[in-house]
Amino acid sequence: MTTLFHCSDIHFGAEDRAALDWFAEEVRANKPDAVIITGDLTMRARHREFAAAGEWIHNLKAPVTVEVGNHDLPYFNLYERFRHPYRRYSRIEDKVEAEINLPGVSVVPLKTTARAQLRLNWSKGKVSGDALRESLRTLRSLPADTVKLIAAHHPLVDADTRSSGSTRGGLKALMALQEAGAAAVLTGHVHDPFDIERRTGSGSVRLIGAGTLSERVRENPPSYNRITIDGSAIDVEARYMI
Repeated sequence: MTTLFHCSDIHFGAEDRAALDWFAEEVRANKPDAVIITGDLTMRARHREFAAAGEWIHNLKAPVTVEVGNHDLPYFNLYERFRHPYRRYSRIEDKVEAEINLPGVSVVPLKTTARAQLRLNWSKGKVSGDALRESLRTLRSLPADTVKLIAAHHPLVDADTRSSGSTRGGLKALMALQEAGAAAVLTGHVHDPFDIERRTGSGSVRLIGAGTLSERVRENPPSYNRITIDGSAIDVEARYMI
């Protein structure tokens, strides 16, 4: 059996220190096979926020993959946003959009952030053709009996949550990922957990969202998802700090 801890929207700069300590203790006590962080490590992509996030991640002492969230692209330095958007990830660059391969289970990244968009709200999601092709290429290279999970920041299609990802190209991407063998898509952004099944043209795929470990809670307290995979069965338990 494989155990994954899925958290999101940590927002260093507006972090909940008690929630971070609680999650780190959960990792220490339970020793998951990997930790999946689906974006928004920081609040305003400041250097000090990335430094704090990097230290916290290294102290987890577990394999980690980190997706890029909309809050993690430089806010105040447009030159850096467009030319070197990932420079501030330097301390954890080996974990950014890193594929994780475990016995019988693989986690494949899908980038849903954009440096700019043809709409006013750049915080919303977008799946580019290049990003989708890269994820599909990886999915198709994996053995057929692998449980294949996608990790992204924005929900590809909206769940029944207060906030929305409004991801452009999300439905098309979801259908293509399912056809390529993805069993589930793990995301964040909306700060509330969810677990739903979405029918596509040729089958169905799980949509699994993590809550937040920051002070920016919405409908639920700070939480993370404990995901256990036994054979092809995927079980998701949202765990709340109370």
